Amino acid sequence: MNPTRILPDLQCSLLCEDIRQEATGNFILLGVMNFIRVPKLPITAMRLCVFNRWTAGVGQFTESVRLIAPDQTTVLRKGEVKFALQDATLNATNVTMLPQVEFKAAGNYFIEVLVDDVMKLRYALPIIHTPPPEQGQQSSAPKPEA
Repeated sequence: MNPTRILPDLQCSLLCEDIRQEATGNFILLGVMNFIRVPKLPITAMRLCVFNRWTAGVGQFTESVRLIAPDQTTVLRKGEVKFALQDATLNATNVTMLPQVEFKAAGNYFIEVLVDDVMKLRYALPIIHTPPPEQGQQSSAPKPEA
């Protein structure tokens, strides 16, 4: 008996600055992010990209990617895409673009990845506020003598 539907496994999920695809079909991920360090808040990210790869499933599915605020309830951005896997040995790669994301405060934001409303992965995206040094501050490094 052949199964007609098996929920897929999430092989990977990576947050990037940009994703490009070569003529061969291979993907190039630019600026894979662990956190975002900013000099001031609020700040707007022009685009965030989420690269997800699914495997070991059979059937038709809906992937949902959500960016959640530090309060862990507010959905800042959401993207959905439908995909299919005809055989459990195949894989599917989905790219979700999250445009114009405004980060109002520092803290842990979250990326959630779901398939058919089943949470597969949730990971933190820390926004770290690091103000630039003040203009009038002296450098702590000694100046070379002439």
